[in-house]
Amino acid sequence: MTPSVLFVCLGNICRSPLAEAALRAEAQRLTLDLIVDSAGTGDWHAGDPPDPRAQATALRHGVDISSYRGRQVKPADFRRFTHIVALDHNNLSNLRRLAPADGVAELSLMLDHVPGREGQPVADPYFGDEDGFEITWAEVVEGAKGLAARLRSA
Repeated sequence: MTPSVLFVCLGNICRSPLAEAALRAEAQRLTLDLIVDSAGTGDWHAGDPPDPRAQATALRHGVDISSYRGRQVKPADFRRFTHIVALDHNNLSNLRRLAPADGVAELSLMLDHVPGREGQPVADPYFGDEDGFEITWAEVVEGAKGLAARLRSA
């Protein structure tokens, strides 16, 4: 079975699309066959592109996320994906509450996949400036590398 990863933040316009982009890039670098997507626990950005600052940050790092569109987590996601990775504790709590009894996805935090960063949230850049998006990018890249290495060795 091909490993599949869904990244989840609140609105699916900042952190989770950046995490999706980082894992896609890392999987390509490693020639690792993965299914990768992102979603939000909230629905208010469904159909919207990522925040322009997230798009600019990803593009500076060679990844175009302008075609990504926000969507809300669905119960079927817990059966479709092998891993659902939250970007912070609130979203992880919401995912645990939303998970159907027949869900198979392993739930974790993004930085659980980085030795020494387990249990930490990824910085939310939404209310800050572009510098915050660079910090978030660095954190999701770190998490993507750790997660990809784990999936590769599984």
